[in-house]
Amino acid sequence: MKKLRIYVSAAFIALTLFSFSNAYAQTSAHKLGRGVAGMACGFLEIPGNIVKETRAKGAIGFPIGLATGLGMTVTRELVGVYEFISAPFPVPSGFRPILTPEYPWDYFE
Repeated sequence: MKKLRIYVSAAFIALTLFSFSNAYAQTSAHKLGRGVAGMACGFLEIPGNIVKETRAKGAIGFPIGLATGLGMTVTRELVGVYEFISAPFPVPSGFRPILTPEYPWDYFE
C-alpha cells in the first residue's frame, strides 16, 4: 500500500509540475519532466491510443488502438527512462521530445 501511495504521488507531481504548454521553450527541466511522466504514466498510452484511433476510424479503431497502445506503453516507458537519464544533455538538439504527443495525457486534450 505504501508503494502505491508513492506511485500515485509521483504521478500527481508529474501531472501538476510538468504539464507545460508547447508554447514554452524546451529545456532540461522539461526533458526531465517528460522522462518522469513517461515512466510514471506510460500506461495512459492504452486508453490514449484507443481514443485517437476511434476518433479517426470509428468503431474499428478500438482494437487497433488497443494493440497500438500496448506497444506504445513499452516504448513510452523506455523513452521515459532515456529522457530521465539524459535530461542534462541537449540530445536531440534543443531538448526536443522524441515521442508525439509529448506527454502521455496529451491524447485527451
